[in-house]
Amino acid sequence: MSTVPATIHLGRLWGIRLGLHWSVLLVVLLLVSAVGMGRFPLAYPGYDSWAYVVAGLVAATLFMLSLLAHEMAHALVARREGQKVEGITLWMLGGLASLKDRSPSPGAEFRVAAAGPATSVLLGVGFLLLTWFAVVVGAEPLIAGVPAYLALINLILAAFNLIPAAPLDGGRILSAALWRRWGDRHRAAVVSTRVGRGFGFALILLGVVTLFDGDTGGLWWMLVGIFIVVMAQAEQRQSELGAAVAGLRARDVMTAPPDTADGSVTVSDFLHATALVRRHSTFPLVDEAGRFQGLATVDRLKSVPLAERAHTALREAAWPPSEVPKVEADDPLPDLLSVMGEQADGRAVVFDQGRLVGIVSPSDISRAMVLHGRGVQR
Repeated sequence: MSTVPATIHLGRLWGIRLGLHWSVLLVVLLLVSAVGMGRFPLAYPGYDSWAYVVAGLVAATLFMLSLLAHEMAHALVARREGQKVEGITLWMLGGLASLKDRSPSPGAEFRVAAAGPATSVLLGVGFLLLTWFAVVVGAEPLIAGVPAYLALINLILAAFNLIPAAPLDGGRILSAALWRRWGDRHRAAVVSTRVGRGFGFALILLGVVTLFDGDTGGLWWMLVGIFIVVMAQAEQRQSELGAAVAGLRARDVMTAPPDTADGSVTVSDFLHATALVRRHSTFPLVDEAGRFQGLATVDRLKSVPLAERAHTALREAAWPPSEVPKVEADDPLPDLLSVMGEQADGRAVVFDQGRLVGIVSPSDISRAMVLHGRGVQR
């Protein structure tokens, strides 16, 4: 499961990196406007404007925390199932947990997918109990209205996510069920993503009809529908590619030995004396002891200002080791595909017992598929 780039990094929780995309600020403003200045004044009249704004801010903040809890549930269960979890990013259309490899079994996929909606249901029930408590103790109607709204929105979130259409959680549950029944992960994923695309197009159509009726809320349905269609298509392509390279390992597709470079050389010297005469555009950096120091790509080096190239070392301008996707030589190719494209211009480096033995680029993947006679159906 991929994620969107985080604009604001919030640190880590239980070892999982948390981030916010800038679009979350837009969502908070929209929620404060729609809930704090629209829903609450109609449902609970008689308060000052500032009270509605504060109530809207509290509701928006707790809603984003609810989304975080939903995604955190996915991430924690995935980690318990043996999957690698890169991080969680909250953005305009909710949250995305970035999982770096595929579920090992239909049961694991089901448990990971079901964890999110289950958490949303628990939150909805919890907010309902909080609403009941606020009413019992005689709290102001507006105060009781905040948890009531959050109970409703969490239950709606759970119900929406349980729709059996990828990339929604319900689509992953459907995929897990079909995978168990047919014993074919790829076939199950394709069916789920096709249902997801159909559902997405239905939401787009609903949005268009709603707009023609004069309701601007149709724009939101169109946006959600477009997101579902795009994500479903991406998941289908990923599944098809995974099926095409099944049985291959990183060592089968890597370029070996890798064309390395000395990280202490300046960017200027490297671009003029080395990069122009070598056939590669990406170079792993190693020190005298053979230790990996980063990954230099020509595109990244060209971004160094001309005035700084003569006194900037390659390792200072290259992708740092922590941001370069790494795999072991015997890792299955689908696991390699799941980490490629995060950083380092779509490249990954391959190690064998701690020793750098190869590098993989998108062209290496394409070449391997041709050589092994494997095609991806379109």
